[in-house]
Amino acid sequence: MATSLLTTPGSASPELAYQLTRLDSLVDWERRLRAPGGQRVMRVDLEPIRAILTALENPERSFRAVHVAGTKGKGSVASLVATGLRRTGSRIGLYTSPHVERVQERVVVEGKPVDDADLARHLERVLDLCASPDAGEAQRATWFDALTATAFLAFRELGVEEAVIECGLGGRLDSTNVLAAPVCVLTNVELEHTAILGNTRAEIAAEKLAIVPPGGVLVSAAGRSEDEAGAVVAATARDVGFELQSVAPTDPGETIEAANVRLARAVLDVLGRTREGVGRDLLDEATCAAARLPGRFERLVADSEGGDAESGPGRLWVLDGAHVPGSLAAVLADARRDPELAGPPVVVFGAGAEKDATALLKVLVGRVDRVVCTSPGPGPYHDPEQLRVLAEELGLRAETAPTPDDAHRTAHALCSEHGWILVTGSLHLVGALRPPLTRPVRTQRC
Repeated sequence: MATSLLTTPGSASPELAYQLTRLDSLVDWERRLRAPGGQRVMRVDLEPIRAILTALENPERSFRAVHVAGTKGKGSVASLVATGLRRTGSRIGLYTSPHVERVQERVVVEGKPVDDADLARHLERVLDLCASPDAGEAQRATWFDALTATAFLAFRELGVEEAVIECGLGGRLDSTNVLAAPVCVLTNVELEHTAILGNTRAEIAAEKLAIVPPGGVLVSAAGRSEDEAGAVVAATARDVGFELQSVAPTDPGETIEAANVRLARAVLDVLGRTREGVGRDLLDEATCAAARLPGRFERLVADSEGGDAESGPGRLWVLDGAHVPGSLAAVLADARRDPELAGPPVVVFGAGAEKDATALLKVLVGRVDRVVCTSPGPGPYHDPEQLRVLAEELGLRAETAPTPDDAHRTAHALCSEHGWILVTGSLHLVGALRPPLTRPVRTQRC
């Protein structure tokens, strides 16, 4: 059965499940409308996490950090860099968001999620601190503040030497922006979270660039200087006083993975300036494969509809949480290059309420067989029936499936034996549909 994407305490030890229930009592802006009606209500300041970290004696200063921001690809690039660095023998941490199925995915040491017992212990310490009557600003901590502080504490207590940290949202006021990392990364800049980050790519770029400290190095694939966002990158580098290492944006003929690998290799080259044995050669084909994250052009096979062995042969599913039009267009372009993904797919589509559903659906026009409109579950998501109406107004053949379970059954029934199904629009939707898709399929080479 597919499940809605929650913090999933049921997939944790009893001790961790209890702490996750406590964590869920805090405000979680991943699951709330950040700007209903275009009016920002999301709390945006760093004082709570700074107060937590000060009380914990600043665990974020105990390891070297690489800080990764961007609209798309930042989780994959962070994972590639961390997986490459593991080959040096150093103890490496990785912090990414959001999770797909289990919150433990976010906090990784040496390529594996931190043990439930360790994560529970460190989370308990952070939550107890936030609940203390004399906690001061820490009492205003959000879900993401608390989990970010927990990750940094876990990294210190588990002896992490270097950690690759993915920004959650934006950069300037993101909970991770307490690092002053000497090497930062900007993958790209597209219009997203405009009520929070700004209405232009230039404004959004400025928000993301705020993670780079004076004297640091930024490895950026955000565009050339004549590009709107690229111009802001170049000007900010001059004004703030950091070094800019530009990487060419994605080539029209380049796959998403190839572009991510190229950027990660450039990051490793910069890190190699001060460390012997660090450089682009760390990312060979096997390392790239080991770095792949769930829900990023991930191929799986459902043995049958809903796991029922009598309901016919399995179907090939591709899971990608693309949630901005450019990302979704890139996913479809990658699929067209692949002979195993011949023909237009059946698409299972759902999106957050603050995402531009019309723009995302427009990308599908003329490229897909039909669209199954659904929702990841309770929370701030577009209503499936409203999505169906939007899709049909654009000329798409569309159906409604109220729940992820319904969407799984409907898509399986609509897909021919030799066809394929794309789940997209939201990583939360990917997480809700992924559990029954149990059999991995060979993935592309780096």
